[in-house]
Amino acid sequence: MIKVITYGTFDLFHEGHYRLLERAKALGDYLIVGVTTEHFDQMRGKINVMDPIVDRIENVKKTGFADQIIVEDHAGQKVEDIQKYDIDIMTVGSDWEGHFDYLRDYCKVVYLERTPNISSTMLRRQKVSIVRMGIVGTGRIAPRFVAEANYVSGIFISCAYNPVKESARAFAERMKLACYTEEYDEFLQNIDAVYIASPHETHSEYAKRAIEKGKHVLCEKPMTFTRWEAEELYRLAQDKGVVLMEAIKVAYCPGFQQLLAVARSGKIGEIRDVEACFSRIADENSRERTDKVYGGGFLEYGSYPLVPIIKLLGLEYEDLRIDSILDAYGMDLYTKIQFRYPEGLATAKMGVGVKSEGQLVIAGTKGYILAPSPWWLTKGFEVRYEDPNKIDRYEPAFMGDGLRYEIAEFVAEINGTSEKKSKLSPEESIAMAEIVERFMEQRRERGIRV
Repeated sequence: MIKVITYGTFDLFHEGHYRLLERAKALGDYLIVGVTTEHFDQMRGKINVMDPIVDRIENVKKTGFADQIIVEDHAGQKVEDIQKYDIDIMTVGSDWEGHFDYLRDYCKVVYLERTPNISSTMLRRQKVSIVRMGIVGTGRIAPRFVAEANYVSGIFISCAYNPVKESARAFAERMKLACYTEEYDEFLQNIDAVYIASPHETHSEYAKRAIEKGKHVLCEKPMTFTRWEAEELYRLAQDKGVVLMEAIKVAYCPGFQQLLAVARSGKIGEIRDVEACFSRIADENSRERTDKVYGGGFLEYGSYPLVPIIKLLGLEYEDLRIDSILDAYGMDLYTKIQFRYPEGLATAKMGVGVKSEGQLVIAGTKGYILAPSPWWLTKGFEVRYEDPNKIDRYEPAFMGDGLRYEIAEFVAEINGTSEKKSKLSPEESIAMAEIVERFMEQRRERGIRV
């Protein structure tokens, strides 16, 4: 008898799960299926499991493929199970290829090719729908997005779009996606939602065309270059009944949400100043250093330090000043934005050719909050007071590189299950678009055609 074991969450059970179990069963004579607990899923980075474990076990049972179902609840259990049940083959989906090679010391490891597509007909009536998502742009952030989506229930990356067909094809093959195309209208026919990670200047048009076709949109920053464009997109999304979110991942990270809550709690008194910085020394041949129209520090990183300022001090600033250090072509290597509010000040700094300390400091009348670099991941922060011996330390949960949190919020918004609506509200996104517009006006004044 050949014994096979496989593991999974099996949340929102769908055709892909069914086919994986079917192929796992075909590898041997006896199939054991390990279903993960909610706690273990959280420990290994899956952040939004929707179905209780009893439902997930029942759905696996209904397929008829499992000869035995067990519960996986701790790290290291796979080795224990392989030895306990005298397993010959351990198999999982190809999404995890390479992750379990260490088990080859104990049994054969087989990575099954993922189901290239999931039909809209599920094996049971779902509480929520599974979102078929397409990716616009196949550059450096796109592979990270696909990898992080593996940790989010209710989403399936199904298609890639790039106006350069060969780039779309290469990306789809590498990511094992069902389809790819260089035709945008064709691309939109195959998906429910779109993640836009193309060059900055294309964001607004791609978003508008997707919304007009009734597709939900998660768009990288900056979403638009003007306030009126942002207002138009949000108005159109409301009219079409779809979700539009700007993908500034810090806004959705749990640590940043906790930091905001502590800042607003009165623990540091009245907030009087916010200083945030995001800077890197980018490669001189990179897009952000060579694109004199749409490159530079502000357009690349400016949205990040603007988020805590807008969130904590609001939209009604009295004065705004933008100063930049420029390269020979007039592109900003480093930009500082200073705000004056009726009862506060704020500074946002960003750069691609000047490096500064990437921290966030929130100053209050009773103390201050310090989130060290990289504060935009918010893996930890401190509350400090006049008494240097009194420090409150916070170490919130953080998994991956943060993208999974914005993906999970996007899915929750689509399905109406978000516990906290609008972690980045349309009004805040529009306010940041207005600052982008001010920056682009100054760029035009310097003689750069935009």
